Amino acid sequence: MVNKKPGDGGLMEYFLVHYRWVLVVFFLLPMSFFYDIYYYTRSWIIFKLSSAPREHVKRVKEVQEQVLKLQDHMMTIVICPSDLEWMFDVKECIYGKEKITKKIKTDMVELFSQEPQKHSVRCEPMVTMGQLTHTLIDLGWTLPVVPEMDDLTVGGLVMGTGIESSSHKSGLFQHQCLSFELVLADGSVVTCSENEVASSYLPFYSPFYPSFFHNFSFYLQNDDKLVPVLWFQKSQTTEKLILDCLSRASSPETAQSQLIKSSEGLTIDLKFRVNICQDRPVSATLTLVNAIGSWYKPWFFKHVSEFLEKGEAVEYIPIRDYYHRHTRSIFWEIQDIIPFGNNVVFRYLLGWMVPPKVSLLKLTQGETVKKLYENNHVIQDMLVPVANMKEALEMFEKEVKIYPIWLCPFKLPPNPGMLRPVGDAETLYVDIGIYGVPGVDDFHPINTTRRVEEFVRNVKGF
Repeated sequence: MVNKKPGDGGLMEYFLVHYRWVLVVFFLLPMSFFYDIYYYTRSWIIFKLSSAPREHVKRVKEVQEQVLKLQDHMMTIVICPSDLEWMFDVKECIYGKEKITKKIKTDMVELFSQEPQKHSVRCEPMVTMGQLTHTLIDLGWTLPVVPEMDDLTVGGLVMGTGIESSSHKSGLFQHQCLSFELVLADGSVVTCSENEVASSYLPFYSPFYPSFFHNFSFYLQNDDKLVPVLWFQKSQTTEKLILDCLSRASSPETAQSQLIKSSEGLTIDLKFRVNICQDRPVSATLTLVNAIGSWYKPWFFKHVSEFLEKGEAVEYIPIRDYYHRHTRSIFWEIQDIIPFGNNVVFRYLLGWMVPPKVSLLKLTQGETVKKLYENNHVIQDMLVPVANMKEALEMFEKEVKIYPIWLCPFKLPPNPGMLRPVGDAETLYVDIGIYGVPGVDDFHPINTTRRVEEFVRNVKGF
């Protein structure tokens, strides 16, 4: 993980720093596995019994009542969700001594209606991507944008800029949302869409909902657009420059032909990049099918890195395996947690329990591990125009030198709201994901982050 001394944190802290894999393998993996069984079984039963809509009405009233009780103190407090913090990684924020944080109970975890005739699905904000794909794919449907991690929630993606490898065609996660239900600061409940919301709210709602975690309302449910599912993803992996793939994905000819359904890249270093360009065929060549989501398969980033030696390859990936291709390895973060996790023996014996839940990892990390992560670890996504991608990668090489780097193009329409391109034209951006331990000697968590932020601002990124 990090080659730093943990300090005088006691025997338990020393153990958590140097032998964290013991806790993860023998305790957190089984806990995560059995929790997932319970959670998905519960969600499936509630969905089949159609009881979620009735419960949703009760939960909305509970939220309203709590907000109204705090009405007289709105100028001196900050309110935030309180339920299931360990599960969904709700972070404590410091707002200053003059602000007091009050927590509102919002147990919004259900997927409660799928309407094929309207091409939409209705769900609460704590519904996860794993829950959605498990339910919808069996019914022959999917979402235009499905971010890669099982535990990512609808609410987090709406307010935190959800991006996936189809975003260069379909935009961000919130762009596929048809409507939102919200509780405002005065306790009123409003349903917001392009047709239903008052004009004064239009810049903030519907597809223009703020991509920002600190909003002026509580988000209760939304309707998402559905599209028919195709069962395989044809993946063409090559060592060519990532700009080749991005330019193909964004060209007018490709946009008209609809050939490239998905596009992403992994930068191994400044010289070598692995591109993954995909389309979705009606059928697949049986001998080329690769179920990369199976527990015994290599981690996805290790699998595609092999093509630096093998050259170009084509394979057909079952659609759910493709959607959650980065889940088992938590992109590539798990190699710092379970260093031997990609070993073939471990994969066959215990790979079926991987990954541990990120929320449980944070719950058990201890103060020393937490400080080590804060001072020696980076988890950042920078959204920059594609035209500035080369200089962005060079800047990240100088400032952090973390590899692999995740590259995912997305289109940003000139809609009203907080997240929009400069000018009135739709613009292609790229999400540059940096996750891991910096490889430079002069890394400083605050100073380095400030320099990175300054670069992103200068190129009109986010």
